[in-house]
Amino acid sequence: MITSVGNPQVKRIVQLNQKAKTRREEGVFVTEGLKMFMEAPSGMIEKVFLTETAARREDVRDKLKSDNLAFEMVSDPVFSHMSDTKTPQGVLALVHMPEWQTEDILNRRNPFFVILEDLQDPGNAGTIIRTGEGAGVDAVFLTRGSVDVTNPKVIRSTMGSIFRVPVIYVESVQALMSSFRSRGIRSYAAHLKGKRDYDQTNMTGGIAILIGNEANGLSDKAADEADRLIRIPMQGKVESLNAAMAAGILMYEAARQRRNIS
Repeated sequence: MITSVGNPQVKRIVQLNQKAKTRREEGVFVTEGLKMFMEAPSGMIEKVFLTETAARREDVRDKLKSDNLAFEMVSDPVFSHMSDTKTPQGVLALVHMPEWQTEDILNRRNPFFVILEDLQDPGNAGTIIRTGEGAGVDAVFLTRGSVDVTNPKVIRSTMGSIFRVPVIYVESVQALMSSFRSRGIRSYAAHLKGKRDYDQTNMTGGIAILIGNEANGLSDKAADEADRLIRIPMQGKVESLNAAMAAGILMYEAARQRRNIS
């Protein structure tokens, strides 16, 4: 059992939680909690760390055994030191980053994508990835100026969708749009200058929905690349919605339309 915060494994986990550079260099991120542990594919898990209480759970023991996972026991005080949450559940896993083949994703039939330009808030990013899975999104693309999706707060917000939804970083929206156009994929940008309501827009076929930065929205360059600017009509004095809320509305409208023609 690990009983010292000076243990090299503990120090490594703290570094992985705190530094995106370390996560990128190692190709590993940290997941916490029972749900994330149970949903993580066994082939991606490097090692599991457990408190004695968590180790007594039958579902935890079953997964460790069935997936033949390496694990280490950790004292409660040390686990609290390792944890990025205020109320740790006693289950933490080191997970290898999933690898996605961009070309395979782009060549899917009638693909459904979301593009996030310079999105900064971890909760928004995680929520969009999670909602995207529910709406049937094929992949989420983020520009390099966006939040690191292996940030512990993003990981928790995805509630396991990070293991299933391809998340791909791109250098710019413009370069990605060129690839989309060559494949007949239409792009729609949520924008205050949009002339057509989102629910009056055809979102069947291959599409991409663009969502901008929380404070500044989409850049002019990104908006200019979109095939159409669309808007979410609002009452009262509200000018805009939270990025994750806006993305959710647009994704589920696209899902509704696509479901009705399938």
